[in-house]
Amino acid sequence: MTDNDDGAGAPETAPEGILAEGPGIRILAQFVRDLSFENPRAPESLRGGAAQPQIDLGVEMNARGREDGFFEVDLKLSAKANRDDGAIFVVELMYGGVFQITGVSAEDMEPVLLIECPRYLFPFARRIIADVTSDGGYPPFLLDPIDFAGVYAARKAEQGGQVGHA
Repeated sequence: MTDNDDGAGAPETAPEGILAEGPGIRILAQFVRDLSFENPRAPESLRGGAAQPQIDLGVEMNARGREDGFFEVDLKLSAKANRDDGAIFVVELMYGGVFQITGVSAEDMEPVLLIECPRYLFPFARRIIADVTSDGGYPPFLLDPIDFAGVYAARKAEQGGQVGHA
């Protein structure tokens, strides 16, 4: 055995700015576009012993191209906790990202923007919602993983096959 590396077995690299092969998604920026937390019945709603609230969830994804060739993707998550006597809390978050997408055909761009990009944003948005509900006096509200492909398919079916936001 020698300590010399003759380069055998080393992966080939493409010149800078050129992908060797396959699609690429790069997150250039992430940000909170809008955040709202309402706690209308505090401090009474914070007392223990009350029944578990009913939680209504909402998920929306939107994307648009930018003049610089990048894409902005927004993930809107909303949760409303209700009991028989009214709303306990309402949280709405619009979390955005700027993406550079390469090696993706025009017909595949919409699913990438509305399925794959939200998958990258979701863990960060989930954490923000957990933190804000905890800061509001409740146990952290941890959203279950979201099937973005299912949401996309349902939305596409709802609109007759045309999503139109990419």
